[in-house]
Amino acid sequence: MTHLRQRMIEDMQLRGLSEKTQETYLRTVRQLAEHYGRSPGQISEEELRQYFLYLENEKRVSRSTFSQALCGIKFFYEHTLRREWRIFELVRPHREKKLPVVLSVAEVHRILECLYHPRYRVCLSTIYSCGLRLQEGIHLQVKDIDGDRMMVHVRHGKGAKDRYVPLPEATLEMLRQYWGTHQHPVWLFPTSAGTTISPALAIKPIHPSSVQKAFKSALRKSGVQKPATVHTLRHSYATHLLEAGVNLRLIQAYLGHSSPKTTAIYAHLTRKAETLAAEAIDRVINPMLLKATPFPVKDDVPW
Repeated sequence: MTHLRQRMIEDMQLRGLSEKTQETYLRTVRQLAEHYGRSPGQISEEELRQYFLYLENEKRVSRSTFSQALCGIKFFYEHTLRREWRIFELVRPHREKKLPVVLSVAEVHRILECLYHPRYRVCLSTIYSCGLRLQEGIHLQVKDIDGDRMMVHVRHGKGAKDRYVPLPEATLEMLRQYWGTHQHPVWLFPTSAGTTISPALAIKPIHPSSVQKAFKSALRKSGVQKPATVHTLRHSYATHLLEAGVNLRLIQAYLGHSSPKTTAIYAHLTRKAETLAAEAIDRVINPMLLKATPFPVKDDVPW
């Protein structure tokens, strides 16, 4: 490990960044170094400018990938190398107006029914029914389940923030039954890597990649044609709550969003909300315009 890499790791630890964020930032700096074939400490501000143009115009990376590169590289130069370059004031990720994929309640049910292994079915069912991120779901611990208050304590979510989310009764019963099959003292979803290792003795939770593979397999078997991922379950959870009449502010708290603007996107994803809005518009506008119409409607109107 080079001195600069070790220094950056220490800086990120002091800043309190999560392990996943640290890995992402290190990867972005490594990719920059590989692009120029030399240490990132020897790269000039103009070369950095050209690299961001390369990501934007030639590689055409997604907004999230560009944002990761910008954040990781900016941290390295500003905090590890102490360089105050103006390029970081100029560069901004391009804006995307894509709406996330959302599954209907029936589609979620079809996918979950195609998960035949209890470990994955219970894990993904919990992720959906509590609106969790993948990492939050697989790292759930026995102590996080509050059966008396019917709440789940989500620890160290995005931004290292804790929160509580409602625990459906069916989810609680499902978790109790599944835990009884392994009785691990810490993890709800312990890894089963290695056929000679008992899940009750596992030292870490299930790996995220195995959950993702199980979801993709179930998606394919279900016949649902949408390009869904595990994270789609979280989007679907929020949309289904909104359709059921849950206040947007509560949904924001359940998801752990810092800004209500992030949660407001789900208002664009619910059919019920659009239907109610259209009905309300009809109730307000129709009586006024129908009374004001001064001429009869012809039968040969083309629409």
